[in-house]
Amino acid sequence: METQRLILRPWTETDAESLYKYAKDPAIGPIAGWPPHASVENSKDIIRDILSAPETYAVVLKETNEPIGSVGIMFGDSVHSADMKEGDAEIGYWIGVPYWGQGLIPEAVNRLLKRCFDELDTKRVWCGYYDGNLKSRRVMDKCGFKYHHTEERKISPLGDERTEHFTLLTKDDWNKK
Repeated sequence: METQRLILRPWTETDAESLYKYAKDPAIGPIAGWPPHASVENSKDIIRDILSAPETYAVVLKETNEPIGSVGIMFGDSVHSADMKEGDAEIGYWIGVPYWGQGLIPEAVNRLLKRCFDELDTKRVWCGYYDGNLKSRRVMDKCGFKYHHTEERKISPLGDERTEHFTLLTKDDWNKK
């Protein structure tokens, strides 16, 4: 899939070095609930075990052909955090620190929303963020998500307790955009 500045494509093991370059940064993973990558080999394992899931994409900058982040659509039968019903999906994302504030993730998320609503006939798309992750919330706002609910004392993948806020975008709201 393409946008103006990005290519969204499946991850490959040859992306491990680029993935490690950005995912090792402690400003990225922990705020989203996952540990910084420890090595190129660790990144390669994560590509094989996690980023190879269906509808999970490397965010590749057209200008450099380098993967600089990740976006994905998760359905009720996969790992997810929202209380999803039939016809629902959840979108997750992150991008390397040097690319923060350039509107690249909203561009990628909007392409995934188009995929969800226009190609996969999804009815509702969820997006969640942990307390304090205001950059992630900003992406949701830019993409039209509306606050839905907050869940306290959730155990993150890192094992700590957090407050998670959920936003939702319906197909009807998408079609009004």
